[in-house]
Amino acid sequence: MSRIAYVNGRYVPLRKAAINVEDRAFQLGDGVYEVCEVRGGRLIDEARHMARLERSLKAIHIEPPMDRVAIGVILRELVHRNRVQNGIVYLQVSRGVAPRNHAFPLTPVKPGIVGTARSIDMTLGAKRADEGIAVITVPDNRWGRVDIKTVGLLPNVIAKQTARAAGAFEAWFVDRDGKVTEGASTNAWIVTGDGRLVTRQTDNGILPGITRSVLMDMLGAENLTAEERPFTVAEALRAKEAFISAASTIVLPVVSIDGKTIGSGSPGPVARRLRDAFHRHAEIAPAWSMHRTEGHLEVTEGSKNQG
Repeated sequence: MSRIAYVNGRYVPLRKAAINVEDRAFQLGDGVYEVCEVRGGRLIDEARHMARLERSLKAIHIEPPMDRVAIGVILRELVHRNRVQNGIVYLQVSRGVAPRNHAFPLTPVKPGIVGTARSIDMTLGAKRADEGIAVITVPDNRWGRVDIKTVGLLPNVIAKQTARAAGAFEAWFVDRDGKVTEGASTNAWIVTGDGRLVTRQTDNGILPGITRSVLMDMLGAENLTAEERPFTVAEALRAKEAFISAASTIVLPVVSIDGKTIGSGSPGPVARRLRDAFHRHAEIAPAWSMHRTEGHLEVTEGSKNQG
């Protein structure tokens, strides 16, 4: 089956999907994005993702191209057309098309909106969770507002490739004070010797991860506590456990950092427990039936599965 993309109001085969060469996201990285997990054909934590999208748009002065309901229709239609049961849906909003100039267009232009969806092999994630992953550390050379989810990801790309070349799954950024900020595409966590979870506070130095926020909200129900503060690489190396979190990975245990073993060298009980419990606490979107009447897409809300 051919994959389908959404590009500025049209659903088109992915191989034919295209944007204007002067789209500012393409030429200047002037845009933001969101990635939402799809599980059982349903969106996970949609409301939190939409809130973060709106926050990112506001931070860089782009008007939302449409309201949440309309965006939700696009996301669900992408999931439906691509027959995604378990995977991700990607949405990108740019400032729009204008002659290349660093400053905003003198006359406001219509924001560009692009979306895709694809399946993910869940057995691969389960295998990584069972075996644990390796992490390396790299200097944090990103700009000062990584809390905005922009499409300008070159430092993250280089960090991720550096990790791959080293045989690791993820790279953790380390700031000038020797403190871990976050991963190239994930949030970073450790578990101290006395069982406390530690992850950096949500300031301008990290992206406020949606999966991270769900984990923070569910800790009380799981009889766990967390400290939101920076931690050093040395503290991470002494930790009982470490793990990463993101919409595309949920929770993955870290068993080595820079080639040094963490804890027992095997996935720890806290990371396993949080991964197993995550979807009992996450927001699972209602089931939607999709049908067309006279060429228009109609979306009808069905029963909600609380998971």
